[in-house]
Amino acid sequence: MTSLRAPAHLLPTDEDVEFFRQHGYWISGRIIPDEVIAAAERGMARLYAGDVDHRLPNGESQHGWVPAHGDVLRKNDYASLVVDELAALVRHPLIAACAARLAGVEEVRLWHDQLLYKPAERLLPESGQVNVGWHTDRQYWRTCASANMLTAWVPFHDVGAAEGSVSFVPGSHRWDEDVVLNFFDPDLSTLDRLRADRQFEVAVTEIPKGAMSFHHCRTIHGSGPNLSHGSRRSIAIHLQPGDNHFVRHPLPNGELARHGLDSLVRRTADGDPDYSDPAVCPRLWPSQQ
Repeated sequence: MTSLRAPAHLLPTDEDVEFFRQHGYWISGRIIPDEVIAAAERGMARLYAGDVDHRLPNGESQHGWVPAHGDVLRKNDYASLVVDELAALVRHPLIAACAARLAGVEEVRLWHDQLLYKPAERLLPESGQVNVGWHTDRQYWRTCASANMLTAWVPFHDVGAAEGSVSFVPGSHRWDEDVVLNFFDPDLSTLDRLRADRQFEVAVTEIPKGAMSFHHCRTIHGSGPNLSHGSRRSIAIHLQPGDNHFVRHPLPNGELARHGLDSLVRRTADGDPDYSDPAVCPRLWPSQQ
């Protein structure tokens, strides 16, 4: 049904959907106009300068990196909620339409987003510190009822191995057990400890400007150093199906899992975080534009 409400030639084909189901990731064609990407670049610069259009529901003007942190791997959560140019990219209907087709769902809502900036390795005093550690998104989303969530990673320019593009472990979303790794651990050799029990390869992506990768929330992914001469700039758009909702998930230490989003969304009648809050988690597909 999705293909009837969006340009069919820009959406994943049946073969693409099968590839996603088998491998846990998929690379789109160039579907986002240059002017939308250019505007997002301006929005990124504005956010870093402290120039925002809105505040988060908790009153913050931004969440994450600030200039005092220096030239490190920058991560700013909920960027599209505070800067309009970033919202225009995150809410572009073709992104959510592709996600709906890949996930096989009728409705897609924003879960949250992360603006990402990886400085050039050659300009840093110590190497290997701006890698994105191997991880799955699902391990950080224990409060979600749905395990059918996915992420669109949108670079703002051409990226490949030299720029530290995202890499995936194909098929890892179908492994029986959950693998706990660490986004913040730049030591990419941590993946080697998994080789004792299974055989796998690593797929390093090449993504042109205007295209993006999609990956399942259980797919192991990370990224290596940026060996190019400029910064690597991108945004990760985390997406939830329409039926996702909050669940109480006990952690091994007895505490309940929490997510930063819980402090931003409204509450349900039961007092739980409402992941359908339109002010924070708007519906992206079917498009409301």
